[in-house]
Amino acid sequence: MLLSEQEILRRQKREDLIKMGIEPYPVEEFVVDTYVSDILKNYENNKIDYKRVSMAGRLMGFRIMGSAAFAEFQDSSGRIQLYFRRDDLCPGEDKTLYNTVFKKLLDIGDIIGIVGFVFTTQTGEISIHVQEFKILNKSLRPLPVVKRDEDGNVYDGFTDPELRYRQRYVDLIVNPDIRDIFIKRARIITTMRAHFDSNNWLEVETPVLQSIHGGAAARPFTTHHNALDLGLYLRIATELHLKRLIVGGFEGVYEFGKLFRNEGMDRTHNPEFTTVELYVAYKDYIWMMKMTEELLEKVALAVNGTTKATFGDVELDFAGPYPRLSITDAILQYTGLNVDELDENAIREQCRQWGMEVSESMGKGKLIDEIFGEKVEEHIIQPTFITDHPVEMSPLTKKHRTKSGMVERFELFINGREIANAYSELNDPLEQRERFEDQLKLKERGDDEAMEMDEDFLRSLEYGMPPSSGIGIGIDRLTMLLTNNSSIQEVIFFPQMRPEKKAEVAKESDYVDAGVPAVWIPALQKMNILTIEQLKGANANKIFNDLGGMRKKLKIDEKMPQLDDVKSWVE
Repeated sequence: MLLSEQEILRRQKREDLIKMGIEPYPVEEFVVDTYVSDILKNYENNKIDYKRVSMAGRLMGFRIMGSAAFAEFQDSSGRIQLYFRRDDLCPGEDKTLYNTVFKKLLDIGDIIGIVGFVFTTQTGEISIHVQEFKILNKSLRPLPVVKRDEDGNVYDGFTDPELRYRQRYVDLIVNPDIRDIFIKRARIITTMRAHFDSNNWLEVETPVLQSIHGGAAARPFTTHHNALDLGLYLRIATELHLKRLIVGGFEGVYEFGKLFRNEGMDRTHNPEFTTVELYVAYKDYIWMMKMTEELLEKVALAVNGTTKATFGDVELDFAGPYPRLSITDAILQYTGLNVDELDENAIREQCRQWGMEVSESMGKGKLIDEIFGEKVEEHIIQPTFITDHPVEMSPLTKKHRTKSGMVERFELFINGREIANAYSELNDPLEQRERFEDQLKLKERGDDEAMEMDEDFLRSLEYGMPPSSGIGIGIDRLTMLLTNNSSIQEVIFFPQMRPEKKAEVAKESDYVDAGVPAVWIPALQKMNILTIEQLKGANANKIFNDLGGMRKKLKIDEKMPQLDDVKSWVE
């Protein structure tokens, strides 16, 4: 493994600490009794409680001034300034702890424990006067340098999205504001859970590995169980198992869980995502709309203190009631097309005239759904229930009580995206079998998202499922809306990424082919220019200046190259 100069230096410091008898990764507990946020919030009004504090966190910056120093310290709750004085840390003759350990062997990124007292500097900044410190973890990789101006505004920061998502641990360290997104995400879930629990609905867990993928129209991930020699799917929904529990006698059940769909990735889709599904007996989709309004109003208040949320240039309002618009009326309103009056072939032809990609495998319901997605979704900004969908697109839903060919289903759309999907649940086992058979016909026509026949689920319905309503809510997309993030990757700790490309370290012949004399290759490698791509992207003036120092450091007995020679290396 090739290491940068900084990584080599930090490993040497680790060894130096060990030689001094200082364990860089101690095993014993370090007692923490105070946090930064507590100090910043309460110190001015209650100074007596902060005469002695014990804290742990990461060093984020240094200003060493001889026998005293200031440092920036970050714990899980925030940042604060530390003040170190040599004679406080080393009251006796031996000043090694300050002069060697603190000044020479600590780095930005190291985790330390401190004991001291809180005070206010002459400039009015709340700080901690450190009387004792202990190394808790020696960091072997340098953190990205994030610069801030006098007003605290960040520039030259760790902002590359691919690096941030791939190294979320670094993102959270150097961009602490990112933590707020995930704190709000957790608050969304806890608020929902509290609401469900207050109604005595039971939180449950159902299988992730399933022999039949069902509960949604989606392409599954496949896997294999070696012991049983059985092909399995990662679940695309929790619906069918949760309904089995309603059959079993629970009046309300819900599950927060991961779902997996082997489909495209973009700013609003991740193949692994989080939903909550809720099923309640003796209810219908009209009741579920009212419950959803009440739930999301509570969630918005818990997360942001108001029912309103800013998303881009739009102010969304989660306070109910929400408008209700049937899918066919929505299409008529935004396109002028009355799909109720057209058959499947006429709708398909209209789609083709609009330039939409449609196939013969798509039934009327699928075509209507495609039109809505292509022509209507983007216009639905404020929370709106899109109701009464075609029966072909809703194989698990009861037929509408008054509208022929439709089912009692709604999707909640906000800012042009589906956030929730809900039904009056189909509980007639014979009709459910017919719906599954219709899905198999669509699969024969080439629809690889059509559902499979689930005989065990049908058997459960034959024992009797009470009339029920169910809903699935996308936690990731809801978090996006409530935290003003347009990318789903921003609200998932570890989003799916393409495999990381490992840059191939250049061989000596590669440098020579690029025009670099062999004598200067070790100097470039020490400067962490390890690939030809890095060399070609480097600044010639900086290389030229740095080579002077490396020439002395590596004792290279060779005349310095001319600047024009270095420029030829990078061109």
